[in-house]
Amino acid sequence: MRRLLLTLPLLCAPLLAAGQTVGADQAGEAAWLQQQTTLNTGKPAPGSLLVQSENGPTAGAQNNGSLSLNPLSGGTVSSTSLQYGITPNVSAQVGVTQRSWVTQPRIVGTQVGATYSAGRYSLGLSVAQDQVPNSTPLPRVLPGAVTGVNGLSDFDSSTQVNASGRFAFNNNSGVLLGASMGRIRLLPGNLMGLSTLDQKALSFGIDHGPITGSIIGRTMQPEPGLPSSFLTDRRWNSIDLGVTWHLPWQGSLSFGAQNLWSSGNATNTPVGPPEPDQSRTPYVQYHQDL
Repeated sequence: MRRLLLTLPLLCAPLLAAGQTVGADQAGEAAWLQQQTTLNTGKPAPGSLLVQSENGPTAGAQNNGSLSLNPLSGGTVSSTSLQYGITPNVSAQVGVTQRSWVTQPRIVGTQVGATYSAGRYSLGLSVAQDQVPNSTPLPRVLPGAVTGVNGLSDFDSSTQVNASGRFAFNNNSGVLLGASMGRIRLLPGNLMGLSTLDQKALSFGIDHGPITGSIIGRTMQPEPGLPSSFLTDRRWNSIDLGVTWHLPWQGSLSFGAQNLWSSGNATNTPVGPPEPDQSRTPYVQYHQDL
């Protein structure tokens, strides 16, 4: 009897080991399923982190309705974002974007926000800031040496609150809506004689399979309460139109027109300084991911 009692633990040892192995396999399977959920849905599962990095031309990054860059100025855009799943429907995002040119100062943007997704609906809110590092008010030696932001050659920085939403008709089609409100700061001593401008933007888009089209309307006006000058009571409006076709071989073709419709005068006038550049700029650009 005593020998039987001593033998029982030895007989149960394989069962205990098997039980521990099953527990480890279940934990690994849960982690794998969580990772697959993140990859398939494009949003992180609760408690997981999703890191994304993208590089492309400036014309291919015209999805930011708050600011507008010249699509023909060349350059590249590099962005990195972190998404953390809080609940099955809520995720938080942090992103950094850098726009670089060969002969022009780079623009660095940061954004912090959150997104709520429920079936066909999704809604995102964020706070963003764009600025030119080491900006200087010294006179420009070469005309056009600084990239224009919203048609402004003396852009210094901006802060804006963004809201975006999407309603999906099915797995391949949806409607995109966006709104932005913020303030643009100009370099001291600029030709317009203004320090800040209030800006608002509205965007509407449709995506169907590999094709995405959007229309963006913007308005700018001097900050209320500034001393009276030629431009304090002015307002500049513009509308951009763009279409992007994502090709099967990891390429994309973007075409459209910036300032398809605009108000204001971009030339010098006898009674005041130049206004923001709102000249119509059509563009066609191809981008290939390697």
